[in-house]
Amino acid sequence: MPISGLREKHKQELENLTLIAQPFKTLKLFIVAVLQYIRRSLVYLLTHVVWLMLFVTLTVAGGLLFLSVDGPHGKHVEELLEYARFGLWWVALGVASSIGLGSGLHTFVLYLGPHIAFFTIKAMQCGRVDLKSAVYDTIQLNRSPSWLKKDCSEFGPPLFSSSQGVQVPLSSILPQVQVEAILWGLGTALGELPPYFISRAASISGDKMDVTEELDASSSENNGVASNLNHMKRWFLSHAQYLNFFTILVLASVPNPLFDLAGIMCGQFGIPFWKFFLATLIGKAIVKTHIQTVFIISVCNNQLLDWIENELIWMLSFIPGVASALPTIVAKLHAMKEKYMAAPLPVTSNIKVKSWDLSFASVWNSIVWLMLLNFFVKIVNSTAQRYLKKQQEIEMAALKKLEQSED
Repeated sequence: MPISGLREKHKQELENLTLIAQPFKTLKLFIVAVLQYIRRSLVYLLTHVVWLMLFVTLTVAGGLLFLSVDGPHGKHVEELLEYARFGLWWVALGVASSIGLGSGLHTFVLYLGPHIAFFTIKAMQCGRVDLKSAVYDTIQLNRSPSWLKKDCSEFGPPLFSSSQGVQVPLSSILPQVQVEAILWGLGTALGELPPYFISRAASISGDKMDVTEELDASSSENNGVASNLNHMKRWFLSHAQYLNFFTILVLASVPNPLFDLAGIMCGQFGIPFWKFFLATLIGKAIVKTHIQTVFIISVCNNQLLDWIENELIWMLSFIPGVASALPTIVAKLHAMKEKYMAAPLPVTSNIKVKSWDLSFASVWNSIVWLMLLNFFVKIVNSTAQRYLKKQQEIEMAALKKLEQSED
């Protein structure tokens, strides 16, 4: 078979190698690739890092022994593990947000945003912010915060009140959700490192990443928003030589679809690691997270809504016929808001509450699991295709060598 025909055959095989088109072959190649990677990793560890493995083994054994022995330190160890779990959870969510879980959905929308909103609404209902039992009393894996379902009477009387009702200032709510927001931002910054390192390695080896060609190919297939986004990315690539600490900081400080190229371009143009990472860390963990957090708190504690309401009332007061009806409309809106923000009445034992079989939490968890399933499918497909491509390269090299020997 000529080389051109073999190359076309290989291309067709790669395109067809998916879990949908060829599930058994894809799974087989995926398992072979994983086993091969595990074998290589074990060989490397056994031959190069014996002392490191010994140190890790002794450390783990000592830690397990320390945890298994009862004593006064048990409470402190348990507290330390709670903090570690809390930190790892929010950092992992930040990393998952950067990689998009294979679907482009944002964990800020899935977890951090609702957590901030729930805490703000609860603080408004109870008139106080000391709701958490500890810093780690937040939404976590298979765990809801203890304050979410508690009645406000369990926390005590309101500490914040005014003539207009309960008004909890933003400056009091922000510190209560600031730690998890910063940890999430740290995770998003860490999630931007793989593209940087991959591009940096390609640049050092003399290769160039064909980002422009991929954008051209995708532009011919996509229309509408996707095509416009690709045009924006192409413009960004043409101006990537102006990347510095300030521009990286600005790009990281605002939500934008172009930052996925920033790491690639910084690695390609040799931007120092610490310059890229510090700018990304400050932008994402400090600036961006605080902008998002302050916005959600402002919406949920009615400060922003009150300002918008006052501005709308002022504008509508100049419209003939509407000014006379404004007091009635505003009174009804305030009554609805007070009813919504009022703390729920405690349910007594003789009252039966009808629960839905299909709750919001179950639907939400189903969406998250579908995202994870999609992420897993893409990992399996890409791993199997990468393994097949290596085998094809070996076959192509053997064919070229055979043709050269015949000549």
